[in-house]
Amino acid sequence: MMRVLVLVLLAVNALFFIWSRGWLDAVTGLPADGGREPQRVAAQQHPERIQPLAASSVVALAQKSCVELGPVEGDAALAATQAALKAAGTDARVQSSEQPGVWVVATIKLADPEFRARKEETYKRLRLAFEPLEGLPAEQPAFVLSRHATEAAANADIAALDKRGLKGLRVLALKAPITRHTLVIPQADGLLAGRLKASRDPVLAGVRPCSVAAPASTASR
Repeated sequence: MMRVLVLVLLAVNALFFIWSRGWLDAVTGLPADGGREPQRVAAQQHPERIQPLAASSVVALAQKSCVELGPVEGDAALAATQAALKAAGTDARVQSSEQPGVWVVATIKLADPEFRARKEETYKRLRLAFEPLEGLPAEQPAFVLSRHATEAAANADIAALDKRGLKGLRVLALKAPITRHTLVIPQADGLLAGRLKASRDPVLAGVRPCSVAAPASTASR
């Protein structure tokens, strides 16, 4: 009987030793370390640098205001501004608006003065408004007969003028359509607003109070 008891105690001690080494964690589901998590302590980076907030910082955190950036033009500028905001520790709601382009119905280049004079007489006789083409030096001199918000509308106008016997006309893009974006942070605390305004990143230049109050709940693009 004593021999059996000794063998049992040896077996229990051996089992405890194996378990305490963590060799049975995957089998038993009971980690040898128990509830301790030494890896969290090891993962701390310079905990001695943690300092309590000053009273002024606490007040600033409690101050909420709406700030905005922009407008910026095009998706590339939008992406750059969003990246700068992310680096500063925040994001923003994007408000976008489409700015239409300008297409004109214009004559061919009228380099010959006599030919240009005949065109003027024709347009005056037909009571068609016209003006010198500006903004496209490579296409001058020429006259502009009409302006349109879409290329399709300009082409339709050329077709109508062609039926009236007016030839030598073309569609020129005077200004391409663009998308303008304004980035809004509706609930920026005082510390964030100050950090953005003090940033030396040129992309963040021009941070200002919102021109129109924004709702509290927002979604970033």
